[in-house]
Amino acid sequence: MLMNMGKRFKELRKERKFTQQQLADRIGLAPSAISSYESGARYPSYDVLIKYSKIFHVTTDYLLGIDELNTVDVSGLNQMEKETVIQVINTFIDAKK
Repeated sequence: MLMNMGKRFKELRKERKFTQQQLADRIGLAPSAISSYESGARYPSYDVLIKYSKIFHVTTDYLLGIDELNTVDVSGLNQMEKETVIQVINTFIDAKK
């Protein structure tokens, strides 16, 4: 799980086009700490895990490799279309309960 978490950390950082330095500045750590998390050399603290989840808008379960992240690119949709997509997804989720 440790390497999986490090891989996710690195993928999220690269997707958002952050350097290790930029992410370290946002979290309040040294870039070497970010590097060690991404390489799987060490685990982040609970507080750092929470900061990652807030910065990248993902759950801590996802960061820990417990949950898969499913995303859909809706950047080309207007607000009304986005709301419709959310309603459809929620309808499917409710039907599964």
